[in-house]
Amino acid sequence: MGRDGTMTDYTIDSKYLNETMKLKVYTPKNFSPLYKYHFCIMQDGNDYFQMGRAATLSDQLHEQQEIENTIFIGIHYNDKYDRQDKYHPDGKKQGDYVNFLIREVVPFLDEKLPGYHMGRGRTLVGDSLAGTLALMTAVKFPNVFGNVIMQSPYVDEHVLEVVRSTKDLSSLTVYHTIGNQESDVETTEGARKNFLEPNRELKDFLEKQPISYTFHELDGNHTWKYWQQDFKRALTTVFGD
Repeated sequence: MGRDGTMTDYTIDSKYLNETMKLKVYTPKNFSPLYKYHFCIMQDGNDYFQMGRAATLSDQLHEQQEIENTIFIGIHYNDKYDRQDKYHPDGKKQGDYVNFLIREVVPFLDEKLPGYHMGRGRTLVGDSLAGTLALMTAVKFPNVFGNVIMQSPYVDEHVLEVVRSTKDLSSLTVYHTIGNQESDVETTEGARKNFLEPNRELKDFLEKQPISYTFHELDGNHTWKYWQQDFKRALTTVFGD
């Protein structure tokens, strides 16, 4: 099936990660450098384009004028262990990956594409560990990334402590989901963990904060079946025209 928009591949030779990182960038139909666009930056990028149907949703939502002008950027991982290292709050490459996002990806996008050059114009998106990475990065750098879409993020005491200890969350917009069947999720290292209760604890804290916060508890488990079904609502909530 043909696409209304255009997919372009870029690479960044990251000095922080010591590897060449690929960016898949999807610009909507009638893209023009004369307009400004929101940047929707998706960790697990290939998954969001393939299983999340991000390009299809971009076509539909722009055509129906349900979202403002938005460019979708996908950044992927090498394998599940690389993903763990880059996205997990205690991952050995997590700090380097955050530096890559802030100091390499953002300047690259700001140079190549017509964005807003401010936090509210950039959204970090992720499922599971990628959602955790999105939240923790935006909490620490809200002037760079003002919006978060996190679907079934991994939440532990480290994550809760980082969020609770942040003095000012007021500039953030957060869209947050968890499935009501996510009480026994198998993680990358093979352990089984309860995702549901820590996410509810995070929700209880965030909904008391002076932020734009949307939470949905989905009727489902820790799979793309439910994240894909929810992704359209996430996009219209954050980018709604």
